[in-house]
Amino acid sequence: MARAATPAAPRLLRAALLLLLVVAADRRAAGAPVVTELRCQCLQTLQGIHLKNIQSVKVTPPGPHCGQTEDVATLKTGQEVCLNPEAPMVKKIINKMLKQGQHQLT
Repeated sequence: MARAATPAAPRLLRAALLLLLVVAADRRAAGAPVVTELRCQCLQTLQGIHLKNIQSVKVTPPGPHCGQTEDVATLKTGQEVCLNPEAPMVKKIINKMLKQGQHQLT
């Protein structure tokens, strides 16, 4: 009887790991920055967002950690989202934020 339960254990473990991966992948929102490390923070970017929803914007120029410019907007809700620095709407947002003094260059 102990042998009958053994083949189900690896199947159950695989199912649990698959569920964990699906849940972890689902929790990552589009445009959300990744944990700060020595790599690019922005895996996905948004083409734009309404200016009234943005509290501040942080621009990180290319460097040894990442070969591309990264624009991370902090929304008034506290959520951080990555913006595409090449998108025309994002360029307008950055210019307006510079004029308002709500822009940070790191």
